[in-house]
Amino acid sequence: MKIVFYSPYLPKHFGGGEKYFFDVALTYAQKHQVFIALPANIKKTDLEKIKSDYQDFLQRDLSTLNFIISPFGANSKRLQKIFWTSKFDVVYFVTDGSAFFSLARRSIMHIQVPLVLQRKNWWEKCKFRTFNIINSNSQFTKKVVEKYWGVKVNLVCQPGIDTAQFAPTVWKKEKIILNVGRFFDQLHCKNQVVLVEFFRALLEKYPQEMQGWKLILIGKVESEAYVNQVRKLAAGLPIVILTEVNHQDLIRYYQKAAIYWHATGFYDDPLKNPEKMEHFGISTVEAMAAGCVPVVIGKGGQTEILGHDLSYLSWITQAECLKKTLQLIKNPKRLLEIGHQAQKRADKFNLKAFEKKCWQQLEMKK
Repeated sequence: MKIVFYSPYLPKHFGGGEKYFFDVALTYAQKHQVFIALPANIKKTDLEKIKSDYQDFLQRDLSTLNFIISPFGANSKRLQKIFWTSKFDVVYFVTDGSAFFSLARRSIMHIQVPLVLQRKNWWEKCKFRTFNIINSNSQFTKKVVEKYWGVKVNLVCQPGIDTAQFAPTVWKKEKIILNVGRFFDQLHCKNQVVLVEFFRALLEKYPQEMQGWKLILIGKVESEAYVNQVRKLAAGLPIVILTEVNHQDLIRYYQKAAIYWHATGFYDDPLKNPEKMEHFGISTVEAMAAGCVPVVIGKGGQTEILGHDLSYLSWITQAECLKKTLQLIKNPKRLLEIGHQAQKRADKFNLKAFEKKCWQQLEMKK
């Protein structure tokens, strides 16, 4: 089969959503001919550079994927776009809240951002109906979409993580609290500023217990102003900020860290602004796969990652986060035990489970 993938976020964005996008594409490329459609304003001479950039970001071989120019994007002609889709057996579309008419034999829409949108008018509803399957990246996204979009999500296909590559061969945890996420201050900001303030509070209130502990923040920079704000707040504290870390070094940091913090959505109400929550939270699963104990905010997709057995590790307020973190720091044996439990929980989101869902949506009926 000929399968084409299109995301309005390519080629500008490099995050968890793009990792998910290419994971699905590479899964289908095992058996089918797969194309990555880029918008009409992209030059053909730039295709190889874009492909190379995503290979470097993902640390994956994308040679089985064909990058092509499409009639999608700003100012695209509606009819041209519709007839172009008829060339393919399957269209896989990552929506930003919009839709289009597809003439492919099977059309799959993936929703990764839980946007609050006005109820669709009849014209928009018609476009959505051309998609055989609508899936989401989390139960959280599904709940928001079905409430506000007026469409049914047929399948939840959570991201797949190669959990085995993060598993430490030797369990030797250090006094490290870790966070991994891009430095930017829009939409679902990773709130590194919040984490710095939390860490400062721990140091000031519990100097003896916090001796030797450090906070490590890892992430690419999308906003220089924001990362500079984080650096200013962290000055003089045992906080390390790393903006250029290769994949193997990232794995090593996961394996060394004892605790994983996550604060996306701290300032926001998940009912009023669900798009500002973590839609799922790939980095949390990666950390858990390496035996990090996840002390993460109890909002968005983070709660379904923890599940019932680890739900007691989630928090909403600063006081709750500090209390739960301190309890773990004061009990290294318990910290290690929970790390093993977290690793076991992370394996529920492995690549095998993900690929099974990917193949399922090629066969399932609406």
